[in-house]
Amino acid sequence: MLLVDDNEPVLRRAAALLTPGFEIVAAVTDGGAALEAADRLSPDVIVLDISMPGMCGLDVAASLRARGFRGAVVFLTVHDEEDIVQAAQAAGGIGYVVKRRLVSDLAAAVREARAGRPFVSRVS
Repeated sequence: MLLVDDNEPVLRRAAALLTPGFEIVAAVTDGGAALEAADRLSPDVIVLDISMPGMCGLDVAASLRARGFRGAVVFLTVHDEEDIVQAAQAAGGIGYVVKRRLVSDLAAAVREARAGRPFVSRVS
């Protein structure tokens, strides 16, 4: 699994939550590094922030799909608006976790994504 978030404390928290049950191959802080790591490491799942400087997560996901990436994308974001959930799904995301529900939802979203099933945190 590849973790991508421009907020280092969020990366550390996500890694701590996921390490007991999942292998994390890398954690990066921007979209360009995410694309490079995905090409190099071929992770089965990418946990991807939406709002990052430079290349946002939606653009990263679309670029991954255009490059033939066959793994699952789980978005991890502060955004809880339905239109952004839909945009994430349109960009190829199978999972959508709102950061305020990180502890309760992230591992479940990754398990579901690995099984090819969608997961969306409860949003407003």
